[in-house]
Amino acid sequence: MYYEIRTYRLKNGGIPEYLKVVGEIGIAIQKRHLGNLVGYFSSEIGPINEIVHIWGFDSLDDRQARRARLAADPEWQAFLPKIRDLIVTADNKIMTPAAFSPLGGTAPV
Repeated sequence: MYYEIRTYRLKNGGIPEYLKVVGEIGIAIQKRHLGNLVGYFSSEIGPINEIVHIWGFDSLDDRQARRARLAADPEWQAFLPKIRDLIVTADNKIMTPAAFSPLGGTAPV
């Protein structure tokens, strides 16, 4: 399993608006295409104004195909302007769990 960890730093005070529009519109579109939502978080302590969401994929090819379908969806394209101006920076990581991870890993110990 591969985990995509996306971290967005939002404009100061942008978390409530971002979570509202994602919760009302965006997450349903994402789940329809991306499937395995592991978690969606906002920062409470540490770097402020951050959103982190984690998606699980069977393989990197699976991720690429699902992301391509999401990007091609007209509903997603119509949704993006609702959050685009709230995002200051974005970071993306692909991670694999260790063999002893509770999420089930395949990496050697």
